[in-house]
Amino acid sequence: MFKGKKVLVLGLAKSGKAAVELLKFMHADITINESKKKEDIPEYDKYVSEGIEMVCGGQPDELFERDFDFVVKNPGINYHAPFILRLKERGIPVYTEIELGYKVAKKQHYIAVTGTNGKTTTVTLIYEILKAAGRKAHICGNYGIPYCEVVLNEHLYEEEGHDVVVEMSNFQLIDIEEFKPEVATVLNLTPDHLDYMDSLDEYYASKMRIYMNQDENDLFINNSDDETLQSYLAQYPVPSHIETFSVKSLADVELKDNAIYYKGQKVISRDEIKIVGLHNVANMMVAIAACRAVGVSLESIHDTLAAFKGVEHRIEFVRELDGVRYYNDSKGTNTDAAVIAIKAFEKPVILLMGGHEKNLDLKDVREQNPLIKTLICFGETKERFSKDMQHPHTIVVDHMKDAIFKAKEIAEEGDVVLLSPSTSSFDEFHSYVERGNVFKDIVNKL
Repeated sequence: MFKGKKVLVLGLAKSGKAAVELLKFMHADITINESKKKEDIPEYDKYVSEGIEMVCGGQPDELFERDFDFVVKNPGINYHAPFILRLKERGIPVYTEIELGYKVAKKQHYIAVTGTNGKTTTVTLIYEILKAAGRKAHICGNYGIPYCEVVLNEHLYEEEGHDVVVEMSNFQLIDIEEFKPEVATVLNLTPDHLDYMDSLDEYYASKMRIYMNQDENDLFINNSDDETLQSYLAQYPVPSHIETFSVKSLADVELKDNAIYYKGQKVISRDEIKIVGLHNVANMMVAIAACRAVGVSLESIHDTLAAFKGVEHRIEFVRELDGVRYYNDSKGTNTDAAVIAIKAFEKPVILLMGGHEKNLDLKDVREQNPLIKTLICFGETKERFSKDMQHPHTIVVDHMKDAIFKAKEIAEEGDVVLLSPSTSSFDEFHSYVERGNVFKDIVNKL
């Protein structure tokens, strides 16, 4: 398919490396452009020995004047970057590695999930249900596993009929062309990535691309509780069959008598669910609709939901010490995620909040001040967050570790200490995963 095709791979993060391996397998003619210097790229000598051209240390103009059949772009590279725009102006297709994997793979059953919050929990639920039902299931995408890696390792280039559960960020959706999921959903829409997108409208509109290639044989699962989402669905009509879910009103998947029902059939009581918060009820509703759509029984779905203990770094219980419970919500990298985490508890929390400046408005979090016993701000945003939150009991410290020690000092028996940063980690850590792991390590050593 791609034998002899000239392909430029932009960026050597996980997805870039996976794309390179798949392209090598397909005998493409590969050029890699990486902004790091060659001495900082562990694979440099290996790639060169394999006949791959390496262009390192920047984005030279002459590289983007060359003729490539297509380009595979790391989703973290801004699609408004001048060198990306130059490629597109010249008519050279620019894809992310999910689109590349889709083009290489035989026909599979794709379940695609996007939205601002809840994606990782929802795809994990769907994957666990499918796996427990004995299906050939894989999980990938923004979840942390590149799809190209799955295609290569699981032989999806020659096998078909597998279930592929894909968590998709808007960065990944921007550069799809043919990707067509049988089941798709936009979980919710709240402000995020304003450091990357031109506008909030552009961010929301990019999420709607998840169903752009669907047809009437496919399914879109619609969160009827989200008014913003409804307005964008009206602007960008869904071409597929629709099923609704709601924690507030009548829907195909609904909450009544303190239980989740699917089309009138009881699936699971809330007292059987181990993860906290109404938002997780909504995530389970999506998993129920998605898995029923591909033929899993409600009994099997129930058993997996009842056993599910949650996702790492998302309102994750760490430990109880001196009657104080510590929770890690490092994956809460925007304000809506913080609101969800704060509201998941039955009493006010000691909130640890801060990190890299993404210029997000804190109004929604500020409205939760009655649910916050004490606010501890840290990191690059500490001064702005402490000022904008207007909380009467606010403490400002330099680093996350200082926030943890201060929380231990002031916490009383029965309190909850919640790390829900409301922003990204890049001032102090490489990722939310590293931030969450450091939090857990410090808390476990208290």
